[in-house]
Amino acid sequence: MPNPRLAARYAKSLLDLAIEKGQLDAVYNDTLFLQGIIRSSRELANLLKSPIIKSDKKDKILDAVTGGKVSVITAQFIKLLIAKGREVYLAEIVNAFIDQYKEYKGIQTVKLTTAVPVSEELKKAIVDKVGADKNLKSIELVTAVDEKLIGGFVLEIGDELVDGSIAFDLKNIKKQFQNNDFIYKIR
Repeated sequence: MPNPRLAARYAKSLLDLAIEKGQLDAVYNDTLFLQGIIRSSRELANLLKSPIIKSDKKDKILDAVTGGKVSVITAQFIKLLIAKGREVYLAEIVNAFIDQYKEYKGIQTVKLTTAVPVSEELKKAIVDKVGADKNLKSIELVTAVDEKLIGGFVLEIGDELVDGSIAFDLKNIKKQFQNNDFIYKIR
């Protein structure tokens, strides 16, 4: 069961410790690594959530998976979570840490979805334009391809959505024809 408050508290503690020790970027890279392995390995995610597997066994497995690949702070933090019985929330804590890191560094995530892959030039132009329009200093551009858009793009900036796709325009035209807007205007 998700627990965003718990995840936010643990993530904040890890963030504060990393800042205090001057290891913020190293811990951020560790959390990206952990996020990747948890997302890519269903077995690991199930292991973390399993009440049957004892904590010492989980500790050994996570140590084998992350051994030498994460910083000392992150390794000790994982051990603390296991000792407290909070390893179930590791994925959620990692995600909360990444969000808090981006907020701390002033990084805004912008998601661009297009019907076809876009060039690096276009990505740079979009980052520059969004940065200038929204007065953002640091932007992380995440791109995705969705052929259902037919053409155009969908741009997500925080909670703002700009839909310039052909699929969106076609849906609007379909609504107009269903409402018979054109017939009323002719009479």
